[in-house]
Amino acid sequence: MSAPHEAVASHAQASRLPTSELTGQLVHNLGPTLVALVANVRDRKLPYKWSQTDGPRPRDAALTRLQVAHRCWSILSSTESADVARAWFIGANPHLEEDSPAIAIRDGRYREVITAAVAFADRSGD
Repeated sequence: MSAPHEAVASHAQASRLPTSELTGQLVHNLGPTLVALVANVRDRKLPYKWSQTDGPRPRDAALTRLQVAHRCWSILSSTESADVARAWFIGANPHLEEDSPAIAIRDGRYREVITAAVAFADRSGD
């Protein structure tokens, strides 16, 4: 599957996942501190609470950020190891003016981040 097609497929997947499952996958793969950063919340215990079936739901803006992060994770993990995908979220990224993708998602730069994830996944086969 091509990376641009993967971006569309990841959108459908993230939109259909229950919030608790989406958050749980992110917490498992990225850790609660990084998930809290992406969601733009200070309490790093909140991602754990969101991942509980009967737990609270994130606010709409935080949920949007979590969905974008999950989309990026899906795109990257289809071609990279979990360690490489997690490092991508943390590291400075030339497609994002050297900001980390986690910070760019927090700041609402969704299109840029998805484009950066697709570009990284496209180059993984090189």
